[in-house]
Amino acid sequence: MPEPTRILTGTASWTDPTLLACGRFYPPEARSAESRLRFYASRFSLAEVDSSFYAMPTPENAYLWASRTPDDFIFNIKAFRLFTGHQTPLSALPGDIRRELQDWPEPIIYHDRMPADLRDELWRRYQLALEPLRLPGKLGAVHFQFPPWIRRDARGKARVADCARRMEEHLVSVEFRHKSWFDGPTATADTLAFQRDLRVAHTVVDAPQGFDNTVPPVWESTHPDLTLLRLHGRNTATWNASGPASSGRFQYEYSEQELADLVARFTRLAEKTTQAHAVFNTNFEDQGMRNAAAFASALRLPGL
Repeated sequence: MPEPTRILTGTASWTDPTLLACGRFYPPEARSAESRLRFYASRFSLAEVDSSFYAMPTPENAYLWASRTPDDFIFNIKAFRLFTGHQTPLSALPGDIRRELQDWPEPIIYHDRMPADLRDELWRRYQLALEPLRLPGKLGAVHFQFPPWIRRDARGKARVADCARRMEEHLVSVEFRHKSWFDGPTATADTLAFQRDLRVAHTVVDAPQGFDNTVPPVWESTHPDLTLLRLHGRNTATWNASGPASSGRFQYEYSEQELADLVARFTRLAEKTTQAHAVFNTNFEDQGMRNAAAFASALRLPGL
């Protein structure tokens, strides 16, 4: 008989400033990075690393994440913003790369404008940084969340395909943020076929609807190794708001009925893959922890 699907749930961050400030999740003695991660990993079996979007991860940090968590703990890593086509401040690049670009005319840079040798070097370092997680089996998916200007056209598909090609030795998950990817049955079928051809895992997205920069939840699987559900909440009022902390956009506490509906769909889809991850990006204060714990409870998983 085939092994049952391993179902994991967790949050997209464990150190959001609003989470630490609210004081409701971590015990008072958990004041260091090590003690917080150890406590988090005692409550959940999965975490998504969000900091790797804003700056290149380092092998040193990856080693610490691995050493501070149980043997069966899994990290999904959010891909560095330069790779997904986001504008990237030069200050987010490693120092020696910045020096190579010291005559760059702007304080920001994009992937397709960077000299090819420097681009290749960043990709090489990125994969080396993941090795301390990959070697002990703690690396789940490398998650590529593409910005709204990456659309279902030739240029957009080329950006996605380039990421998949460069990371072909890793499990890659893909999340879109423009409605064109799933705007009707034809577009949806084309996008799912595109992801299957690239051998990347489709991301089922739960988010506010009715915006150009959101996609509907498409309950399909494109990779045998992973079902991925990312939950951003359903707060339409804050979805496109700006503020000092990005987590303020995702203020949402799922109701018991909403979670029951999500769990039913998630478990059905999970049967098609070896692992299934539910990641809550509702990171305002301790909402992510409470949402993830309630989801785990509805799944009858060990946890809170």
